[in-house]
Amino acid sequence: MKGAPERILDRCSTILIEGKEQTLDDEMKDAFHNAYLDLGGLGERVLGFCQCILPDRQFTEGFQFEVEEVNFPTENLCFVGMMSLIDPPRAAVPDAVSKCRSAGIKVIMVTGDHPITAKAIAKGVGIISEGNETVEDIAARLNIPISKVNPRDAKACVVHGSDLKDMSPEQLAEILKHHTEIVFARTSPQQKLMIVEGCQNQVQNTAGLLLL
Repeated sequence: MKGAPERILDRCSTILIEGKEQTLDDEMKDAFHNAYLDLGGLGERVLGFCQCILPDRQFTEGFQFEVEEVNFPTENLCFVGMMSLIDPPRAAVPDAVSKCRSAGIKVIMVTGDHPITAKAIAKGVGIISEGNETVEDIAARLNIPISKVNPRDAKACVVHGSDLKDMSPEQLAEILKHHTEIVFARTSPQQKLMIVEGCQNQVQNTAGLLLL
C-alpha cells in the first residue's frame, strides 16, 4: 500500500529494517516524524509505503480482492519506508500570483499535500509572502503554545483538512475573512467544494478570489 505517510504509518504495527520485520516503537515513529518534517519542509512530495505478506492457503491464485467490502488485511501492516519526489509548480505560477495580487485578487491554495509541503510550496510561489507568519510561526518565535496566539495576529494561515472537517460555515468564513494568505492542505474533494462555497459567500464583500 502507498499513500500519505502519516496515514500509512497509522496502519502499521511493524517496520522493515535491513530486511527484518521489527516492532514499530515510539522512537521509530519520532524518527519518521523528523524525516517527514525535513523532506516536507523542502517542498517535496512524500509518499509512505507498507506491505503485508498474505498466506497462500487463504489467498490462493485468482483470489478476488474486494474494495467495497474489504476482504484483505488493512491494519497491522509492515512499514517499508518513505520516498520523496520533487513535484514543482509550473514556472509561470509565481508571476501569475503576483499579477493577481496586483489586480486585487486574493489567492488561496487548496491541495491534497501535507501542510508542511503545502506551506513550503506556498512560500516558494508567493502565496505566503516573505515575512508573513502563521500562528505556528508566531508560537515558535515567541516560544509559547499555539493556543496562546491570537489567530488574527497571523496574516498567513495553513488549515489541515482534519481541522476543516469539524468547522462550521461560520468558522470557515472567519478564516477567509481575516487571513490575507490562506493554504488548505490534506483536503478531500468534499472539503474542496466546501471551500469554494465559502469563498462564493465571501465574494460579495471582497474584490476577488482565485483558488489554486
